[in-house]
Formats: sequence, structure tokens, C-alpha cells
Amino acid sequence: MRVGVITGGTSAEREISIKTGIEMMKNLDKNKYKAIEIQINNRRDLIDKLLKENIDFALIALHGKFGEDGEAQEILESLNIPYSGSGILASSLCMDKDISKRLMKAEGIPTPEWIAIKKHQELNYELINRIGYPVVVKPVNGGSSLGTYIVKNSDDIVDAVLKAFSYDEEIIIEKYIRGREITCSILSGKLLPIIEIKPYSEFFDYRAKYDDKASEEIVIELDEELKCKVGNICRKCWSLFKCSVYGRIDMIIKDNEPYVLEVNTLPGMTKNSLLPKSAKSYGLSFTELLNSIIELSLKINR
Repeated sequence: MRVGVITGGTSAEREISIKTGIEMMKNLDKNKYKAIEIQINNRRDLIDKLLKENIDFALIALHGKFGEDGEAQEILESLNIPYSGSGILASSLCMDKDISKRLMKAEGIPTPEWIAIKKHQELNYELINRIGYPVVVKPVNGGSSLGTYIVKNSDDIVDAVLKAFSYDEEIIIEKYIRGREITCSILSGKLLPIIEIKPYSEFFDYRAKYDDKASEEIVIELDEELKCKVGNICRKCWSLFKCSVYGRIDMIIKDNEPYVLEVNTLPGMTKNSLLPKSAKSYGLSFTELLNSIIELSLKINR
């Protein structure tokens, strides 16, 4: 089977996408698949290379816009090429932090209080004060903590907002919750071992996610009551957003209550990424994880 590893892309997360692609290429089962790197720069580039390479399956290593938002999946479906992970709807819903939080709130899934602001829209200081400092400012469509800032008082809010707008046309200002940060990896709807993240910086930022020694990441066993809460929330998110194959749900736990930060339909797969670490703890090597992702994805009728 000819497996095209689609990497690169147009977003600010291009560097991480390339790293994910490198790890996928390195760990693909050579007895089962012929790996073909497809590094792209834009939409047209993806179409041209897909037509040229004549692949049987697309292993998506893209992150951020045009990849994680359902656009690349839409092209693949139009060309009748099966691909890894969630479909167009789940990808687009989870990518938009404002819409995904609205849906979670409607379904009773706890998520930190927030407001969304579009570029050139006037800041509503009354609403921000109602949320209460500190707050987290971040792009609506983005990942890897790029353009994400913790703001402790009103003096710094405008600067953080302007910086975040350099990454996206819309941002959210979210209540900062100090607590235990955990990430829940999902494979075929099953919760894999939970990892607690202890960044050495103020929060799990870009450097903490991708540098070897910028954070401590530990597989943990939660007490039964809390584990049950976390598991139920993961199942509700998975069903709500119509996710499939694999993903990762990030949460903060405060006073024994979990709050969902976001749902990732194409989590990072670099050598430092959380999903492969969780899978390894479960007993799956990187190669076995990729085998599972491909096999599960091929069973889906898009």
C-alpha cells in the first residue's frame, strides 16, 4: 500500500507538521507500507502532488489551518483518497475554539468561561472584568500554544490581544484556571493512559511542548471518582464532535473538577508528543500506533 505522509502546510505550525511527518516516515511499518513524503506549501500544491503520487492512503501530519480544520480532508474526500483521523465536520468544529466551547457548554461539559473577539472589534472591558484576571488570550483557530498569552492584569490585555491577532482573525479571552493539567489520548474511542503535564515555564507553551527538557510529563492513575469524571467527559466530547480514530483532549483539574480546554483531532506526533507517549504506556510502539490509525481509518465509510 502506498501511504502518502502529508506534511508542511500553510499554518504557523508548519515546523511541527514537518517534525510529525519525519517521525511518521521513520516509524511506518516498512513490511506493510511504502511511505511517500508529500510536503506541501498550499492548497494547489496538495492537489497537484496527490494527483501525481497516486497514493492509496493519506496519513495526515498537518497541524493548524488547512489540515486540522477539515480543508485538507475535504480535498482528499473529493479525490476519493482515504485518510487518517476524524472527518471534515469533527475537524472543523474542534479547530474553532469558540464554537467548540459553545457546544460543550450547551451539552453541560465544563470548560473555562470565555469571550470571543474578532479583529477590529472593540474590547469589552466589562465582560473581561466579569471573567476576572488572570485570563488566557489565544487564537480561535490555532494550536501548539502559538499566540497564547497569560494576562494577569488589565494593563497588559491590549498588548496580548494585538499579539494574538497576528495569528488569527478571531481570538478568545478565557478564564485562567490554575490546577493540574492533564491530557487524555483517545484511540478508537478508548481512553489511553492519562498524562499529567508539569511545565517548567508558567504554562504548557510552545517550548514546553516540543523541547526535550522544558516540561515533565508523567503517566498518572487518577482516583476512581475523578477518573470516572474524566472518562465520562472524554466520551461526551468524542460523541459530541463526532470524532473518529484518534485524538487528544486537554483538561485542567481544579478542586477535583475537570475543565476541558480543547479537543485535538490531529494531535502532534513528534518524538516529544503526548499521544505516542500515552500509547507507549498502553503497550503500543509508535509503529503499532500508526498501524492502528491506518487500519481504523480504512474501516470508516466517509
